[in-house]
Parts: sequence; structure tokens; C-alpha cells
Amino acid sequence: MPCDRKLKAGQSIKERAEEIRTVVERVVRKLAMGKVTAKVGPTGGIAFVGLDDSERDGVTDACMYRRVMATGSALAKAAIERAEALSGRAVDRHAVAHGHHSHDGGVTWHHHK
Repeated sequence: MPCDRKLKAGQSIKERAEEIRTVVERVVRKLAMGKVTAKVGPTGGIAFVGLDDSERDGVTDACMYRRVMATGSALAKAAIERAEALSGRAVDRHAVAHGHHSHDGGVTWHHHK
């Protein structure tokens, strides 16, 4: 995953993978409790609202989404499904893979080319 290639100084890929697992576990818990919400953008990108930068630890919303859908709880996945229903569109895995994202919790959406 691209997220595990953003290594800190002196960090191994294995250590980064563990950090990513920790971040995603936190997101899964907070999604289930309603403390973090998912927001689906007009192009099908996803943003997780309610996390500060230190909680994200450099993990992108796209990376979180992929890990939640692969390993997350049913409650976390249901929170994403609610966001899809509220927005009237599904998360587009192709848009997520191609970098459609938000830096401000889903207020604006863009793509770095």
C-alpha cells in the first residue's frame, strides 16, 4: 500500500505497517461510535471527518478506506454505507485509487496530477 512507503527517519516498513494498523483500528472504533464520520465527494472520493493530523499519523483517507473495507468491523462499514446513502452516491474505488481526495474534511475535493 502507498501509505506504508511514507517512512519516518529510521523507520522500517514493518514498523510503519503497525502504525497504519493502529490508526485504522482507531478509525474503526470512532466510526462505530459516531465520533468520526465518513463523507463521500462528488467524484466518489472519501474523507473521514473528525480526525486531527496527529491521529491520522500520515495515513490518507484512501488508505484508511481500503483498510476499513478489508478488515474493519460491520459497524464501521455501515457508517461508510450511511455516508454513501446520505450523499446519494457510492464510494468509487477507481476515484479513490486515482487520488480524488479532500484536505479539509470534504469541504473541497481535488486531484493532484
